[in-house]
Amino acid sequence: MKSNDTPIAVPAPSTTLAQAAPVNSRRRTWLGNTAKAAAGLGLMSLVDPLIRAGAWAAGSDAPEKSEVKIGFIPLTDCASVVMASVMGFDKKHGVTIVPAKEASWAGVREKLSNGDLDFAHVLYGLIYGMQMGIAGGKQDMAVLMSLNQNGQGITLSNQLREAGVIDGESLQKKIAGDPRQYTFAHTFPTGTHAMWLYYWLASYGINPLTARTVTVPPPQMVANMRIGNVDGFCVGEPWNARAIIDKLGFSVATSQDIWADHPEKVLGTRRDFVDRHPNTARAVTAAILEASRWIDSSPANVRKTAETIAAKSYVNTNVDTIVDRMLGQYENGLGKSWADTHPMRFYADGGANFPYLSDGMWFLTQQKRWGLATDHPDYLAVAREVNRIDIYKQAAQATGTALPNSEMRSSTLLDGVTWDGSDPAAYADGFKIKAP
Repeated sequence: MKSNDTPIAVPAPSTTLAQAAPVNSRRRTWLGNTAKAAAGLGLMSLVDPLIRAGAWAAGSDAPEKSEVKIGFIPLTDCASVVMASVMGFDKKHGVTIVPAKEASWAGVREKLSNGDLDFAHVLYGLIYGMQMGIAGGKQDMAVLMSLNQNGQGITLSNQLREAGVIDGESLQKKIAGDPRQYTFAHTFPTGTHAMWLYYWLASYGINPLTARTVTVPPPQMVANMRIGNVDGFCVGEPWNARAIIDKLGFSVATSQDIWADHPEKVLGTRRDFVDRHPNTARAVTAAILEASRWIDSSPANVRKTAETIAAKSYVNTNVDTIVDRMLGQYENGLGKSWADTHPMRFYADGGANFPYLSDGMWFLTQQKRWGLATDHPDYLAVAREVNRIDIYKQAAQATGTALPNSEMRSSTLLDGVTWDGSDPAAYADGFKIKAP
């Protein structure tokens, strides 16, 4: 698969809180007793989040770094990182977030690797690719939280529509009857968009290994479709909506059609950064959790977020391009409109944010499926190393975010195959269409 990807433009924690820093025990005890009393009276919602956060922001529990740089790509799902800074949730947890706009996922990878970025809004599969050494040099990485679920999409060109293609079945027939090689773009070889694209194509009997797949930075997708470089692409919003507005293409599938409530971007960093700055990692995770909750709390907050991130310094597009799909209001460019039951979610009572081990393992299975990884790794062991559930739990405690009952979850994807993480090697090997 590498040769086809041509660039165009709760496990045992590795660092416990006790190991990370001495505890301000009297303050922690008082806050803990206050919370327990409130919970006993059914009044936990009345406990001031500032008090909960204060247990972590003072004394020896203060962040080791007072200012952190978080890289992001201009996509709608950078919203929680941006709003954590704009709304001051970062200051509440004792840290200042400096959002840093990046041009490509390859650039994010390099800057995370060399320390130019402290954290990043980043593709789940990119972090796992770095961990496994199949997305550049091997480096130990960390996923602190999931930033969002859903909200990506696959767009096909209007030239294909004019040729009679309107869905997966008609695309399969078109490709089967046409000797020319079709070109499809994604955003990074081991990333989420590559995996959604390949999974969707394969579900309709199209082997992505026989197509030409290219890597294009998200903001350049629409321009590449405009000049005819690509027949289709998989990318995050708002670039699918932008292609429709510009009358260049149509939405053939959303990523939630492929996997409802799938994991998407994560808050990623290097493992050594977390080990040296555990309080900073917890504070940043907590701040973004609070921003995520604020965004999801009302349609008015979603609109406010869309207005903010549409600015030139962030996504650099018209707010109307962003807001409808953030609210779950979809139009596919073929005359169909609907209210999506699985829109982009940033919080969902914490359900969108927990770094499930099975989510990370899924990307490993797909990387093996498509020949990016040559051997089966120890799927669960890798996920336990990368997904820092210990840090997430601390941030969840600081923000009053609910935790799930399990570190694994089960989902049934587009092709009817269920993924639950129980037998990842068999799952990866069980697909009819895969790398030889």
